[in-house]
Amino acid sequence: MNHTVLEFECVGMDNGGKFPVKYTGRGQDISPEFIIKNLSSDAKTLAITLEDISHPIKNFTHWLIWNIPAADRIKGDIPAGRIVPTLGNACQGIGYGIHRYAGPKPPKGKKHTYRFTVYSLDCEMNISANSMKRSFLKKAEKHIIQKGSIVGEFE
Repeated sequence: MNHTVLEFECVGMDNGGKFPVKYTGRGQDISPEFIIKNLSSDAKTLAITLEDISHPIKNFTHWLIWNIPAADRIKGDIPAGRIVPTLGNACQGIGYGIHRYAGPKPPKGKKHTYRFTVYSLDCEMNISANSMKRSFLKKAEKHIIQKGSIVGEFE
């Protein structure tokens, strides 16, 4: 399926720039706020992944969340839990942070590159909160309308 590029901003971080410490495992380890720029009117929900693309395990998943109600803004500091009642019962799957955001925390002295990807989908995904990124993406594949990524570095 061809999807258009989803444009978004991760508040406090430029694409290709440095990860703000507060969004990392060396800071407050809270998820950033996202501003969605060109959300399709067909979007029902949003999903976000955070991956360490420098990790020896290819594209190591730090965070996976889906069923966020489609909106132009996703507030930061999303609480831990399989289901997030304050975010329209969004569901957090299994990544490095089990059912929660887990920001960058590479080995001391090593610089890693991390990638946020935001997806807009045409439905809610009815899958287990114990799902990992690969199974989420496989089930979401036919429902992704838009997708966009930004990267940041942290050491």
